[in-house]
Amino acid sequence: MPLRFLAAEPAAPTEPLPHPDLDYWRRPYRPGPWRVALAALTLLIAAYLLISAVIIALAGSLAGAEVAAGAALLGIAYALRLLRMGVWVSARGLRRVGLLTTRTLRWREVSRVSTVQQPVKWLGTPRSVQGQALLIERRRGEPLRTLLTDHNADFLGRPQAFDRAADVLEAWAAEHGGEVGRA
Repeated sequence: MPLRFLAAEPAAPTEPLPHPDLDYWRRPYRPGPWRVALAALTLLIAAYLLISAVIIALAGSLAGAEVAAGAALLGIAYALRLLRMGVWVSARGLRRVGLLTTRTLRWREVSRVSTVQQPVKWLGTPRSVQGQALLIERRRGEPLRTLLTDHNADFLGRPQAFDRAADVLEAWAAEHGGEVGRA
């Protein structure tokens, strides 16, 4: 069985649209090790909860087994959503998938995509450090929250991956009508 996740990451794509279907939503980067580790830990706990649900059911307490199985299913749903979080792009626009919400922004609503140096949150905690952030400016409406930083769960310790993802997102914006810049 090949272990592709252990191989070196491929070079940055030369074209911003590597998939033939332009309407296909894709994430322009791989989930980071922090996000994958947290999801794996959550799935491990969910597996223990499922085993305990079976043991509780065999012991005769169906109500307790239902509670344990329900908690396991919530853990599995959380882990899957955690792995799905991030920025997704297609020819239709840009999609920011959060834990509980998903927000889609059409390319015609984007006025500028830029990478800036600014204080960013470290792994989403209140602690701020100096880093890079990818900002999306809208033509109208409230400003969009910072999409990507080099200190979030996908890019902490992987500055080349952040640069590659920012370049791909800027290429998508340039191809579909947005302005690109680095501050």
